[in-house]
Amino acid sequence: MAAARAAVSAVFLLLLILVLGVADLAAGTRSPSAFVQNAIYSNRITIFSKTYCPYSMRAKRLFRDLKESPYIVELDLREDGREIQSVLLDLVGRHTVPQVFVNGQHVGGSDDTANALSNGQLQKLLGNSQSQR
Repeated sequence: MAAARAAVSAVFLLLLILVLGVADLAAGTRSPSAFVQNAIYSNRITIFSKTYCPYSMRAKRLFRDLKESPYIVELDLREDGREIQSVLLDLVGRHTVPQVFVNGQHVGGSDDTANALSNGQLQKLLGNSQSQR
């Protein structure tokens, strides 16, 4: 009987460790920092934006005109939008939107993206991913 109780206790303890470990792992992947890194490196084009921002609208329109479909993170529609914006401040030194990334590289805000388009740098960044497909 004592051996059966010990076995049940050991199984319970093992399950508890597994459940808590998985919970910690899941919480870590939901962190704003992990979200930002995943968004930047898992998508060809990522724009951190706010729905009402005219500069964000300009950046999104620029990519729409290029027939590109960026992954757009609307910070004002997310509960963790402020935290994501703080992560962006740490990452690129700016908390303004939009913040545009192409193939993991920070392009910048709306004016930076428009300038990159006019000087050919944006096409180079976009072309690099097309040749890797």
